[in-house]
Amino acid sequence: MADLPAAVLDTLSTVAIELPSWAFGNSGTRFRVWPSAGTPRSVHEKIADAAQVHAYTGAAPSVALHIPWDEVDDYAALRAFAEDLGVRLGTVNSNTFQDEAYKFGSLTSSDPGARRKAVDHHLECIRIMHATGSRDLKIWLADGANYPGQNDLRRRQDNLATSLAEIYAALGPQQRLVLEYKFFEPAFYSTDVPDWGTAYAHVAALGERAVVCLDTGHHAPGTNIEQIVATLLRLGKLGSFDFNSRFYADDDLIVGAADPYQLYRIMVEVVRGGGLDPASGVALMLDQCHNVEAKIPGQIRSVLNVQEMTARALLLDRSALEAAQDANDVLAANEVFMDAFYSDVRPALAAWRESRGLPGDPMKAFLADGYLARIADERVGGTQAGWGA
Repeated sequence: MADLPAAVLDTLSTVAIELPSWAFGNSGTRFRVWPSAGTPRSVHEKIADAAQVHAYTGAAPSVALHIPWDEVDDYAALRAFAEDLGVRLGTVNSNTFQDEAYKFGSLTSSDPGARRKAVDHHLECIRIMHATGSRDLKIWLADGANYPGQNDLRRRQDNLATSLAEIYAALGPQQRLVLEYKFFEPAFYSTDVPDWGTAYAHVAALGERAVVCLDTGHHAPGTNIEQIVATLLRLGKLGSFDFNSRFYADDDLIVGAADPYQLYRIMVEVVRGGGLDPASGVALMLDQCHNVEAKIPGQIRSVLNVQEMTARALLLDRSALEAAQDANDVLAANEVFMDAFYSDVRPALAAWRESRGLPGDPMKAFLADGYLARIADERVGGTQAGWGA
């Protein structure tokens, strides 16, 4: 394809993809975490690496923080540091899965002391959000049980509702609570927020500024994720995405690596439901963090993959598709749907980037710059950041 329509390019120019700070640290599996030269030793170095992704793609203007992994003494100064590098601080992610007090749960725990500690942690996250200018507080819980009878399932849901209500009440008028779900891990028998329906039930009870986060890796194989996307958009409760790719479970691989067609199908529903409209409030974020790829190039590749599949979704001939659907012409509808997916948008996107003063091939340009070699030489000593820090 030689050109992309102006309307497609105009929409793409507004698409912003948030990067997770933890994606730039060391990571791995439950067996081994693999270190690498140049790994950030502080949240400031994570932000500096994230700024490189935005500098070369023009599509990743914000960085999500994880508390306490990214704790600093002065969050206003951290905000200024990020803005000086051309990015802003985004979503604040809480952590109630590493402290000893949370062994049997946090916001859902039967222990009032554990619940109090967990709620207070989220209140502290909100205070941090005031300093960083962040809109979203994202909550993912490891809470659940491994054995039948271990806990009262109803009571855990009651505890969660009460805890979330206190957190929600503390939000500022422009802030949101974003509740993430995951169907298993680390709780194997029952997970307290295992699916979109449970997450929706809780945020619907809280109010307009409570929404659901959909992590594309948090579903059983074969789940129709795009149908969940369509449903949450229809209900006005899709707050954000955590984009990654998985072959089996929560693999956190490069976005689109396992099933680019699924990513396209998801973006078709995002476009259909108005999720690319800035007024929709739907945030696109990566949650990719694995052990074999170089971190900055891996994030660049994921950003480009999201951008390419978004362009294809925007090319879908909606009028022709609806006509075929209304006529129940199954093959014609599928042909229209697939035509957009098979469109090679890469040359047109490269030309578009160059017209905006960006490199046509961000990956090639970044690797040629020598940034990875420089940070490998400069970041010697100290403690490398990794999962949990």
